[in-house]
Amino acid sequence: MMARTQITLEPELHRRVRQRAGEMGVSLAEYIRRVVARDLGNPASTANPSAIFDLGESGKSDIAKDKRLMLGQAFAKRHSK
Repeated sequence: MMARTQITLEPELHRRVRQRAGEMGVSLAEYIRRVVARDLGNPASTANPSAIFDLGESGKSDIAKDKRLMLGQAFAKRHSK
């Protein structure tokens, strides 16, 4: 479990930190966690993105695939009244 921490940065440093995090494609919080871990000699944790896949499996329903058809049907039904 992570502990929430609040820090205050000078405006220019804050801008530079946000810019660097953006260049790396991570959040400001993740960038700061990595910098702190590196400074303390701890390896950065590597999350396994596949852990979140299939958490909300809908039982073979594929709304994303049929979204245009479903929207078209809903639009036609609404405007045919």
